[in-house]
Amino acid sequence: MNRILALIERDLRKLMRSPTLILVSMVMPIVQLVVLGYAFGGKIHDLRVAVVNQDHGMPTVKLREMCGAIAANARTFETVDYNDLQKAMQDLRDGRVNGVLNFPPDYSRRVLAKDAPQVALIEDNTDNFAVGALEAGFSDIVGAYNQGGSPPRVPSGVTLSVVEIYPYVPYIQYLLAGSIVMAIFVSAMIGGGIIYIDDKARGLHEGYLVTPVSRLELILGFNLSGAIKAVLAGIILTTVGSVIAGIPNPLDPFRLLKLLLIIVLTALALISMMFLLMVRVNDPLVPRATFGVLNTLLYFPSGAVYPIYGFPPWMHVIARVDPMTYAVHAFKALLLKNTGITAIAGDITFLVLFTLATLAAETALFKRSL
Repeated sequence: MNRILALIERDLRKLMRSPTLILVSMVMPIVQLVVLGYAFGGKIHDLRVAVVNQDHGMPTVKLREMCGAIAANARTFETVDYNDLQKAMQDLRDGRVNGVLNFPPDYSRRVLAKDAPQVALIEDNTDNFAVGALEAGFSDIVGAYNQGGSPPRVPSGVTLSVVEIYPYVPYIQYLLAGSIVMAIFVSAMIGGGIIYIDDKARGLHEGYLVTPVSRLELILGFNLSGAIKAVLAGIILTTVGSVIAGIPNPLDPFRLLKLLLIIVLTALALISMMFLLMVRVNDPLVPRATFGVLNTLLYFPSGAVYPIYGFPPWMHVIARVDPMTYAVHAFKALLLKNTGITAIAGDITFLVLFTLATLAAETALFKRSL
């Protein structure tokens, strides 16, 4: 145990001599949380919709007024009157407006004849977020327009009552779990890959190869020292990020204990994975070159940014073997729902088994020779 502690002390001393490295590994995930949380989490608003009224009949007035009410209150979109449909279409293609609402010339006649009148919503479908907001807004307007008058006091048909068991979750809170895992991953990448390869490139590893330290002790020392750094990063981002994101009762001691357990297991799983990937690597450029690939391959399929339910089948395969998937799920369950251990038992089991398997593999592959 003294040999393992000596290796841990050595790595921690090296870390403390590089405050810039500590700052980058701690601050960058927080910056990512704030920027992405507010960049993707807000509701779509202030879209520009061109309204082309080719009918000019009275039935268009009510629908036009309802569009104006949306523009004045919810501000999902604002309407701009056009006299020429071709001009509106050209502005749509040029990006000056986000959609075109066209009242055809026979609209009023078909309304009065009850002959399925139609209003065209022409969209720039290269932006799915804007398209979704416009379709939802105008669908509500048309639905309210078709009802007309006051609804009956006692509905005669089936109605749906939506009940939400948790408070509204802003996207910045949804993203917090992934940001914590990213902070742990960055520390694992630095502590478990880059520093180790740099030591090999500089010949520093020759010093402990000539000592009586066993191969297992070396592996445990490297992994535990890297895990300590990753745990510190995870703790800082969990507490600071919870306050920034507005998590209810962010300092609840019981939840913090459960979060600490997941932080430790995630750190051990990721650090052991990084050592397994780098255990036979000698070139110091390899971990730096693979960082972006690993980040993309592990972070995005984990469900940190977007739910895994929307992934194609081949991405589901990646998600099932990705340790970040289980870490993100556990953090979301604790941060957003404050669940018990039983709800994340599967995540804990996977992280423990993954850590043991990677430790065994890297111990077998580690070369205790130059």
